[in-house]
Amino acid sequence: MYNTESSHSKMPAACFLLFFAHGLVFSSWASRIPIIKDALLISEAELGTLLLLMPIGQLSTMVLAGKLISMYGSSWIIRKCFLLYPFFLILIGLAPSYWILAIVLFFFGVSGNLCNIAMNTQAIEIEGITRRTLLSSCHGAWCFAGLVGAVVGLLMINIGINTFYHFMVTFVLVILFWMYSKMHLTNMIHQATLQKQSIFKSVNPTLVALGIIGFLSMAIEGAMFDWSGVYFQTIVKAPENLVILGYTSFILMMTLGRFIGNRAIERFGKRTILQACGFLMSGGLFLSVFFPELWICVIAFMIIGLGSSLSVPSVYSTVGQVSTVAPSIALSFVSSISFLGFLIGPPLIGYIAEAFDLRYSYGFFACFGILLAIMAGQMKVFRKS
Repeated sequence: MYNTESSHSKMPAACFLLFFAHGLVFSSWASRIPIIKDALLISEAELGTLLLLMPIGQLSTMVLAGKLISMYGSSWIIRKCFLLYPFFLILIGLAPSYWILAIVLFFFGVSGNLCNIAMNTQAIEIEGITRRTLLSSCHGAWCFAGLVGAVVGLLMINIGINTFYHFMVTFVLVILFWMYSKMHLTNMIHQATLQKQSIFKSVNPTLVALGIIGFLSMAIEGAMFDWSGVYFQTIVKAPENLVILGYTSFILMMTLGRFIGNRAIERFGKRTILQACGFLMSGGLFLSVFFPELWICVIAFMIIGLGSSLSVPSVYSTVGQVSTVAPSIALSFVSSISFLGFLIGPPLIGYIAEAFDLRYSYGFFACFGILLAIMAGQMKVFRKS
């Protein structure tokens, strides 16, 4: 059942704002990584270790999130737990040492993934109720928040606002979005059919493959979100006030791609779109590796952003076509595997950079795009779609 007190017309807007709020929290953190790294005298390898704690927190919620959503509904998670994510963002801004920051980042990953699974489940449920395509535009809202977060971060850095006050502003904005959204959510509950199911027994090989494709794409996204500023700082040697330009160019094209994605998928099909996304991501990464000049890298990061735009929405929207279980269980599995790439990718970049060079890291991740294109071409579910 669902909540009849909210008009169906307000549900998509409420979900859109949740994705925007979630993206704003993450982009606020991403925009401050170089500054936090320098303030706490953190090396590239140490930063990689810090970022690894986020996927550990993410993995710890994979089973819990699916069960809680199946028992109480995705709206319950959003109402009760959503504000934990920006709360831990504030604690990041207050962290005085490496080890305290490490603990906070673990719980930042826990709360972020819990919200991530609940939001995507909510979007799929609203699609079923309203019979409108919603997921791609919601992911576009997340990306648009990343763009806004980058611009706000650039502004605050240049006018001298410190990290804590930056994160406090983000927290207040998220509260406002959450207060509106929580009143207009659907409350579908799958308790009767899912309470006895194990998440690991409910999946099938196709869902595993979808999770791997999502992992490859989001690993590249994570590398861009967390390391684009460092790449422009250390490899491109961009002026300090232009370091954030790489992140901004990437998120701009990713946002545009997701807002026009529904029509592109309908016209060309998911198989063709995913193959194009893989080759675009790979090509952009290789371009930035071989030609580390400011404006060439800006163009390269735009290509990567366009390639990253439609892969994950295509994967998530396919989950319902191949699973015999309810969306909360299937999506919890696929999105957790996918988001694991988003969180494991950045620390892996750090370890490779420490051993060799940051360009070697980007070159290695370029191979992920090629593998993604190959897998998408071989899967029957994308051929059908």
